[in-house]
Amino acid sequence: MDFIEELTWRGMIHQMMPGTDEQLKKGMTAAYLGIDPTADSLHIGHLVGVMMLKHFQRSGHKPIALIGGATGMIGDPSMKSQERKLLDVETLRHNQEAIKRQLARFLDFDSDAPNAALLVNNYDWMKDYGFLDFIRDVGKNLTVNYMMAKDSVKKRLNGETGEGMSFTEFSYQLLQGYDFLHLYRANNCRLQLGGSDQWGNITTGTELIRRMEGATDAFALTCPLITKADGGKFGKTESGNVWLDPARTSPYKFYQFWLNVSDADAEKYIKIFTILTKEEIEALVAQQTENPGGRPLQKRLAEEITRMVHGEKELEAAIEASQILFSNHAAETLHKIDEATLLAVFEGVPTFEIPASLINGETKLIDLLTDNAPVFPSKGEMRKLTQQGGLSVNKEKNTDPYAPATQEMLLNGKYILVQRGKKNYYLLIAR
Repeated sequence: MDFIEELTWRGMIHQMMPGTDEQLKKGMTAAYLGIDPTADSLHIGHLVGVMMLKHFQRSGHKPIALIGGATGMIGDPSMKSQERKLLDVETLRHNQEAIKRQLARFLDFDSDAPNAALLVNNYDWMKDYGFLDFIRDVGKNLTVNYMMAKDSVKKRLNGETGEGMSFTEFSYQLLQGYDFLHLYRANNCRLQLGGSDQWGNITTGTELIRRMEGATDAFALTCPLITKADGGKFGKTESGNVWLDPARTSPYKFYQFWLNVSDADAEKYIKIFTILTKEEIEALVAQQTENPGGRPLQKRLAEEITRMVHGEKELEAAIEASQILFSNHAAETLHKIDEATLLAVFEGVPTFEIPASLINGETKLIDLLTDNAPVFPSKGEMRKLTQQGGLSVNKEKNTDPYAPATQEMLLNGKYILVQRGKKNYYLLIAR
């Protein structure tokens, strides 16, 4: 597979230094991409870079994922209006391990293939590098004029974003540039990948290699920053980032995020976030044009990326949960899904707290759903609607308003889902 050709048709190239393609055609090349370890999980904003590394490895080249333990202690000023909080070493190490587990879903780290992926942390080569040595060896090779000409610096200094810039942040591009130099020397790394906002930092690295090694075989390639068709910010929901960690964003919510993207975004995202072939994607686009209501693009996009991030079992559970409202097996599914998924599926549904002691096999539903949880305004109305088949408990029809509320009704040990009529759902929480 030709890496540049693959990224080009997928719309994943923003800028590329001349000579990059020729370098890759010479044979297996090592390339790295930096990841900021400010959290113990990646979010979907990181996935474009991760997919670049995945395509790079699929093309027979060697991907290096660099965890910015040292640079993460400083914070990249690019696209930021203020300095971020500094992290301690213990937190950074914890974050690195968590991120590696997530990356292993996309990259082969463990095989004995010559292009097996590598995970490195720049803290390992920076922690013992003295300040005086660093500014003497590295700092003297780049002028302040050169560093101030970078967009990320200019915007901050001109007051376009934030309030100026500390020396700590100003030195960031020097550190990132040194990362490239270190990997060039230690790992024969010839290419740095990143988002388009990283172009200034990346070219600082190629310039440092040119000046310190007298070499011109270091290259840069960036991908465009992902946007939504409506101009909104990609990867953000009302509740914040969409994370890869299931404890932060449940697989169900993750799946739903991709399922609900617009048609225009789905056509763009399926090229970027899956490894489906051009022919497969063109066939899906044709299906979408023919039957937009069927949303084949969104469904396939959500399936592919949820499978990659969470695995087949979690994908199946997410699909099952998505069909709860319409499925014939909804009752069975309700008793299987975990609490986080249950709450995500019925987010926004009115809830009533009831004493757990009432779920004792003696309390009648007619009392529970009027006196304790006012699902029905009166017992007369509940009797009438129940006899007409308008009451379901945990997606099972209930025709007896005097049936007892039993422990078997509890989902995840504390919830009961009540449906009044066709569209009105209520969640009872036994505490």
